[in-house]
Amino acid sequence: MGRGVKRESKEDIPSLSNSSPSPKKTKKSPEDDDVRFAGKPVPAEEARDRWPHRYQSKRKVKLGVSITESNNVESNEKEVLQARCHYTQAVVDGCVFNLCDDTYVQAEEGKPDYIAKIVEMFETIDRELYFTARWFFRAEDTVIKNQSDLIDKRRVFYSDIRDDNPLNSIVSKVKIVQLAAKVDLAEKEKILLSSDLYYDMAYSLPHFSFTTLDTATVNPENLKMDSDASSISEASSNSALGDTDAAKSSQVSRCQESRMTLLDLYSGCGAMSTGLCLGASVSGLKLVTRWAVDINSNACESLKLNHPETEVRNEAAEDFLSLLKEWEKLCKEFQLLGSHQSEDSNSEQNSLDSDDDVDDGSTVPSGEFEVGKLLAICYGDPNSVNKHGLHFKVRWRGYGPSEDTWEPIDGLSNCTDSIKEFVTRGFKSKILPLPGDADFICGGPPCQGMSGFNRFRNFIDPLKDPKNYQLEVFMNIVGFLKPKYVLMENVVDILKLSGGVLGCYAVGRLVSMDYQARLGILAAGSFGVPQCRMRKLPQYPLPTHEFVGKGVCPVEFKEIVVWYEKGQACKLEKSVVLSDAISELPAVTNYDSQDEMVYCHAPCTDFQKYIRLRRPDMFHSIVAAKKESQQMILYDHIPLQLNDDDYERVCHIPKKKGANFRNLPGVLVGPNNKVEWDRSVERVKVKSGKPLVPDYAMTFVRGTSSKPFARLWWDEFVLTVVTRAEPHNQAILHPEQDRVLTVRENARLQGFPDWYRLWGPVKERYIQVGNAVAFPVSMALGSMLAKASQGVSNNEPVTTTDTKFPQSLAPLSSKKRIG
Repeated sequence: MGRGVKRESKEDIPSLSNSSPSPKKTKKSPEDDDVRFAGKPVPAEEARDRWPHRYQSKRKVKLGVSITESNNVESNEKEVLQARCHYTQAVVDGCVFNLCDDTYVQAEEGKPDYIAKIVEMFETIDRELYFTARWFFRAEDTVIKNQSDLIDKRRVFYSDIRDDNPLNSIVSKVKIVQLAAKVDLAEKEKILLSSDLYYDMAYSLPHFSFTTLDTATVNPENLKMDSDASSISEASSNSALGDTDAAKSSQVSRCQESRMTLLDLYSGCGAMSTGLCLGASVSGLKLVTRWAVDINSNACESLKLNHPETEVRNEAAEDFLSLLKEWEKLCKEFQLLGSHQSEDSNSEQNSLDSDDDVDDGSTVPSGEFEVGKLLAICYGDPNSVNKHGLHFKVRWRGYGPSEDTWEPIDGLSNCTDSIKEFVTRGFKSKILPLPGDADFICGGPPCQGMSGFNRFRNFIDPLKDPKNYQLEVFMNIVGFLKPKYVLMENVVDILKLSGGVLGCYAVGRLVSMDYQARLGILAAGSFGVPQCRMRKLPQYPLPTHEFVGKGVCPVEFKEIVVWYEKGQACKLEKSVVLSDAISELPAVTNYDSQDEMVYCHAPCTDFQKYIRLRRPDMFHSIVAAKKESQQMILYDHIPLQLNDDDYERVCHIPKKKGANFRNLPGVLVGPNNKVEWDRSVERVKVKSGKPLVPDYAMTFVRGTSSKPFARLWWDEFVLTVVTRAEPHNQAILHPEQDRVLTVRENARLQGFPDWYRLWGPVKERYIQVGNAVAFPVSMALGSMLAKASQGVSNNEPVTTTDTKFPQSLAPLSSKKRIG
């Protein structure tokens, strides 16, 4: 924009660092002959009708609300220049500019020109010449930032942001064309032969949203009547992070379908997909987790245990992508694509991996092997011989399941009929998704390279960190399968490294694939669980519960934390704290290892009533549980067994709020909150002879932390449900029992229903729970996805949700605690 004009924020005005070279203009006085309005002024009555805010006082007027973003009203007052008259044409340096022309606009000294559409021309009361610019963003001016190489250099993004600029800041014309979404590549190039730039999406600062445009909305004929009260919101359809135009065009037909399919990548034990399906069911959509992929075998077994209808694949995501590509080739080779033989049924799938012998009575000569049946397919190195490739699991004729082997496809060159039979059966039952088969893809690429627990993070270039490679793999799978909706979640640290480059990359990849996209940060505690893990999420259900837990996000991304606007009416439930979640669970000891037990006590809060519902009741009763139909068997209420030394230390920690290792003998706390040894007291030992207070507790976070061997308390939140249950550097001790929180207690903090069982060693179960997305969050997102797919979402970036975890019935005094 021109010099001397106030900018709303550093993100408000786009720069044109990729624009074609343009001559720089020095600022001239409005009286210069080559900077003037041309033609007759707009008739006074018409001008007052079209731009009433310009004719309210003699000089300037302060409006009660900002009109910069008509779709997102701000409370700040804004001075509006008052007009003497309006024009529809101007001359700058001998070049004629008309209303609705696209132009380069002079930037600050040494910076590239901006780009804008002229939407208003007027002469002020002081006879200064002004125009109103409606700005375009280039990729580098959006949240994509330094990942703009992912986007076509000719592509810009329309916006609602506008402001007033001196007429002499116009540099030159630029020809920009609006392209329809999904325009054919050849047609696109043909159109661009006569244009400099193009746009097919709008960008708005609230939640860094990219949305598609209706051609009619920004048609120049419409813009001729443009005023500061206009908006492009009518053209923008709501979406999760990744909503294709295909979804928009097929909303009516889609909402009539009985169910939609979901692929859960990096699925873990299935918390994200299960919550999405629960939330979708509340909003009238049957969403089914059809496929799931994770590299953790125990997590896969947990998912199978709870979702026997899901095709669960225990493999690396990159191998899964290679398999999908090979599967498509096989389906093409056997001419199955477009054959209308595909059916969403499990009957065929079950026969693929059947353990039934294939002995038909024939005999196989000794020492020879004949393929009886192909049971499964994978891409990788199942035989651990350092040779990756496509393999089939073979049931040999005359042999049983114990002799099944994985064979590379090259070794089955004489078994075309068996391969065709397997592929045909697999195609019919959709054992693997082909492009277009998955309606939704959700997933959280592993965050080891981003997590704050990783001391060796690559702060300079996180994209080169191998631990962050899965983010690229996730996007590659999306690009291959082309789902209608994409939901990617991650820890808030994805926005912390190198100015949020990983988050910028994720949004950039989606926009480059023509997905609408939004970015948001949600705190799990705001949706009814007693923890405050912040996660990056694409859809914006407004909070349902009060929450005062801590959460940190970078300053430049603080505006995308999802919350109610200032002054916006909201009715929130009481915060859910530890007692609401776990107070009625049976008492267990450090040494208990019983996988199943009875509850012993009735639920004491609405949260406990709800969390104990049986699976069928939960799918049909998401609101506060009032039924008596409750889960009678309690699973996974097992603590990680501490070694004798740690157990003895835990037994010495007082059972009171705030208790931790600092309460043990021999520890002093200085005025700077640092711990130090009490030299007047002999160091106490445990039975093994080791010190009661270990050295690592005294030096953790340079002696300032109170987390080692810390007890949680009933009225508190849990900062984060982590994957390791050791008490050495985190508060994880039960308030009144000498042990760490059990797997089930941790699961409740994440909102896991009690019917959701976990598989594997106890340590592995903690990992599965700690890596999961909180159920209330995924349920709220599922509700939003359902509404978007049914075409009932409005154009606001945030909205209320139909899902709500119940709050507590009433506070329980510590004297009446159970267990």
